[in-house]
Amino acid sequence: MLAILHPDTPLDSDAYRHTLQFLENLPGVSVRVHEIQGAQQKLTEVYLLGDTKSLDKDEIAALPAVERVIRISDDYRILGRHRDDRRQTGFTYNGVHFDQDNLNVFAGLCAVDTPEHVEIMMRALAEHHQPCTRMGAYKPRTNPYSFQGHGKGCLPYVFEIAGKHGIRVIAMEITHESHIEEIDECLEKLGRPTGVMLQVGTRNTQNFELLKAIGRQKDYPVLLKRGFGITLNESLNAAEYLASEGNANVIFCLRGMKTEAGQPHRNMVDFAHVPTVKRLTRMPVCIDPSHSVGTRERAPDGIPEVMHATAQGVIAGANMVLVDFHPKPEKALVDGPQALVMDELPAYLEDVAQCHELWKKRRTLYQA
Repeated sequence: MLAILHPDTPLDSDAYRHTLQFLENLPGVSVRVHEIQGAQQKLTEVYLLGDTKSLDKDEIAALPAVERVIRISDDYRILGRHRDDRRQTGFTYNGVHFDQDNLNVFAGLCAVDTPEHVEIMMRALAEHHQPCTRMGAYKPRTNPYSFQGHGKGCLPYVFEIAGKHGIRVIAMEITHESHIEEIDECLEKLGRPTGVMLQVGTRNTQNFELLKAIGRQKDYPVLLKRGFGITLNESLNAAEYLASEGNANVIFCLRGMKTEAGQPHRNMVDFAHVPTVKRLTRMPVCIDPSHSVGTRERAPDGIPEVMHATAQGVIAGANMVLVDFHPKPEKALVDGPQALVMDELPAYLEDVAQCHELWKKRRTLYQA
């Protein structure tokens, strides 16, 4: 069962204390409190876990701090919608809002290689008024001899350049809980010139101890990629691991399914699941067309196949796009063949914007 408190309820108020005292004394029930910072208000949700079937929903709804009560299913207890369209679906981090209605583009380097390339990329994003990017410092690789990222050595110049160009959020994959501390210490030392969204790669979607560690911290939101060759339900439960530890600021990323049936693309594009994830959960949904398609080749119509895949996801309602760009893809240390070039950035961003506007028009059509 879930008790949603009135927006902006002070945690030191008599109404809150009376409500929590009552709930914490319910027999056979444990209480877990989650706070969600939205664009204009803070929402507090109180989860009642255990034997809740016999609880009187109306009695709990009558408590002074409670706005409404929802009976929740076992699946995705925290991140699920539970057939309640009034539940908040987003969060604001470092001045950038993420929800199931808006759209943010994270174009950037799959793997950081040189300060020069980071500078070129971020300067171009700033010129196009883009506050977000992707920059890989820690890179898990299938081949142990492949480049695995510069790690904490590149963090200072990545963060400083981001601050210089007004980049607010950097999606950065981590592979070990120690990386959270490295990122946090570097940001603190530099005066926090930017923000970081911790990314969980497809190889770590079922690394449950890592998920728990990331979920225990609430400073940084999380981008969780769908796992290699596992069901959608299994990947959504991985996201629930994060939320169950306290961090519900999670974005779910579709990045293509690993199967030979997807050839000649790198993975089978799975962007038809964008509206499905939004129906089942409150998470904003990201698409990663670069790792789905795996090439910058153009179709006969002159449009890159990566953009065609992007359009599929955005027109279906995607809320975030994670896409590879590189000033010199031939010199990229990771995934150069799939990175788009800087000259393609203006058209790509305009195309994404047009697709998002089309999604809005489609939504209006069906709401009517």
